[in-house]
Amino acid sequence: MPSPFLPRQLFTAVLLAGAAFTAQAANLTIGYQTGTDPSKVPQAAGEYEKATGQSIDWRRFNAGPEVVAALASGDVQIGNLGSSPLAAATSRKVPLVAFIVSAQINASEALVVRNGSGISKPEDLKGKTIATPFVSTSHYSLLGALKHWGLTTQDVKVVNLNPTEIAAAWKRGDIDGAFVWSPALGEIKKTGTTLTDAAEVGRWGSPTFEVWVARKDYAEQHPEVIAQFAGVTLKAYADYAAHKSEWTADSPQVKAIAKLTGSNAADVPELLAGSAYPDAAAQKSAALLGGGTAKDIAATAAFLKEQKKLDAVLPDYSPYVSAQYIQ
Repeated sequence: MPSPFLPRQLFTAVLLAGAAFTAQAANLTIGYQTGTDPSKVPQAAGEYEKATGQSIDWRRFNAGPEVVAALASGDVQIGNLGSSPLAAATSRKVPLVAFIVSAQINASEALVVRNGSGISKPEDLKGKTIATPFVSTSHYSLLGALKHWGLTTQDVKVVNLNPTEIAAAWKRGDIDGAFVWSPALGEIKKTGTTLTDAAEVGRWGSPTFEVWVARKDYAEQHPEVIAQFAGVTLKAYADYAAHKSEWTADSPQVKAIAKLTGSNAADVPELLAGSAYPDAAAQKSAALLGGGTAKDIAATAAFLKEQKKLDAVLPDYSPYVSAQYIQ
């Protein structure tokens, strides 16, 4: 299984170049993923550009570790990733700061098994092939589920595939199941059965969440851009919370999300409901950016170390989280 860390030579180069790297607000590059959430609506409408006054290059990534590599190299200044790749990156001291919890993952990530695979209960997973993107929140949830069920990766063949590869492997019949997010999740559900999801695994002691992070040097040089970015995001969350019933498959909001993520518009309302999107008060609370998020990162890192996915953990993850950008 590949290491969740960046290659040592790349990481060293990033550190050596740190003093010379100057993030320019006029050249803002943002890394995003295909997860379904309300912030995709202002992204599609150009609202982030209007609020920040910047020309933004939006780059799509398949999974969090790819976003981390782009952030570490300086190619991307702001990125969206899950708690598992965040824990792996900060444990390696990649210079990031999480400034908003973008989603508390519930049913929007799930373990789906193929109809006809012979899997109807956890013990049926023995000897089966289950795919997930390694070092992602789905991978973390899968490991947490296996541990809860008394299974290990010696019992179940876990393979590393990104969401696009999972959808293709599913169609070919190469895998028996997958723990993944949308749009792949929506596709495999059509001919599969959900065995568990991130919400249930969270109740078993392995919660997952997503964050927006920025390079520390960029955030220090352009705090107003980070604050404006957070403001647009939270406005989208508030609009969704107030008008959730109106975000139907035929609504402009859902159509925009479907187009941007590649999801089926009919699946988007259910996928949106599969996560919680904290408002500004919740973001600044002790449960999240006020302290809880740092503790959750530490717990995630500890679990990954226990699973031999990390070599070491930090004594304190609070330097990698900040509530200062939430207005």
